[in-house]
Amino acid sequence: MNETPIIEEGMKFPLTIKRLGINGEGIGYYKRNVVFVPGALPGEEITAQITTVKRNFAEARILKMRTASPHRQTPPCPIYDACGGCQLQHLEYSQQLVEKRDLVMQALERYLKGVNVKVEDTIGMEDPWRYRNKSQFQTRLKGTKVIAGLFAEGSHQLLDIEQCIVQHPDTTVITNAVKRILEELKMPIYDGKTMKGIIRTIVVRTGVQTGEIQLVLVTTRAKLPQKELLLEKLQKIDTNLVSIVQNINKEKTSLIFGDETITLYGKDTIHEELGELAFDLSARAFFQLNPSQTVALYNEIKRAAQLTGNESIVDAYCGVGTIGLWLADGAKEIRGMDVIHESVVDAKANAKKQGVTAKYVTGTAEKWLELWASEGFVPDVLTVDPPRTGLADSLLKTILKVQPKRFVYTSCNPSTLAKDLQQLSKVYDIKYIQPVDMFPQTAQVEAVTLLERKK
Repeated sequence: MNETPIIEEGMKFPLTIKRLGINGEGIGYYKRNVVFVPGALPGEEITAQITTVKRNFAEARILKMRTASPHRQTPPCPIYDACGGCQLQHLEYSQQLVEKRDLVMQALERYLKGVNVKVEDTIGMEDPWRYRNKSQFQTRLKGTKVIAGLFAEGSHQLLDIEQCIVQHPDTTVITNAVKRILEELKMPIYDGKTMKGIIRTIVVRTGVQTGEIQLVLVTTRAKLPQKELLLEKLQKIDTNLVSIVQNINKEKTSLIFGDETITLYGKDTIHEELGELAFDLSARAFFQLNPSQTVALYNEIKRAAQLTGNESIVDAYCGVGTIGLWLADGAKEIRGMDVIHESVVDAKANAKKQGVTAKYVTGTAEKWLELWASEGFVPDVLTVDPPRTGLADSLLKTILKVQPKRFVYTSCNPSTLAKDLQQLSKVYDIKYIQPVDMFPQTAQVEAVTLLERKK
């Protein structure tokens, strides 16, 4: 007989919050049942009221705060609760770093029971605000007013964001100026319900080191009414605006960009620097959203790689080649691969620009690692920075077969990292995990793991 009492919707009971969950919600236990409470913090004692009951857990809201965390603070953003873009503004920053390390620990406890892994303190930012170098704000009409922002969490209601304290100030200034110009010219703004209108999204990216700014207007069709006048006004917003681009997305989709991009004014790209490296970024190119912490992250990858100048490196999921190029000055040979051909083209161009000899190829990491191994090439160091889903099973199998001596695994998802480490620990010793806070005020955490082949 199951003796666990059944939790029902509407139930109220005292609850102590033990930890933070992967989405920044508080976790408590009621008669051994897991209860998630958005907005609650570890150490808090609350009266909880159940809102949803699922098979393995329940969700609740804070009915009454009995004992608040000493680390609780008033979120500085006025629309914090409605927006959902950040999850931890109500927690002091120093404590956010502690909880992010704990998110890594929780994942390890789930997948690597009894294995003692050294997890370092999270590397944070001196100023954990105004760090995002790119904003993508959807547009709508509210009466005659053009609004732009994000959809309120779990709804179709667009929040007009005039100020965002995690965005670089330049992106905010440009977006607000564009809204006013679109309003003044009575430009046809997209309507998500009827699919009518032209202007869908305002995307702004700034080169934090160079000051160059790119504005992208995502539209439903190529033809823009009052195009000359619009461009004349947009150009006057800021002298650092060196690229104005139009991207066409006709589809009913949540994806921001379509396939066709037209440069309307200035350059196709903006120039950005990362440490000693320089990059030219086109409208759709991936680039880290927090450049100053990216330097910290890449330096941790370099520390883990322990380069002496004699190592061969393979950079899997290489993108535009940033990690491989960051390591190049300490390595003998750099190779990399990516399934997106355009990224590989960019990686080759970036390597050439930095004066680095590197071999970049299109295809999966498992295909190339196996092929190179059959030709007698096994890298001394393999580095990966996969998507949130972690490593493909086929790549895990290949790594366990090819067995590079050192393996540096950069992850943006503690759960998939721990799941992959469970497999990799058959052949590798997990030396340490170094969490890095790339997105302050959110529940996300990156981690760099050093694995060494067992003797």
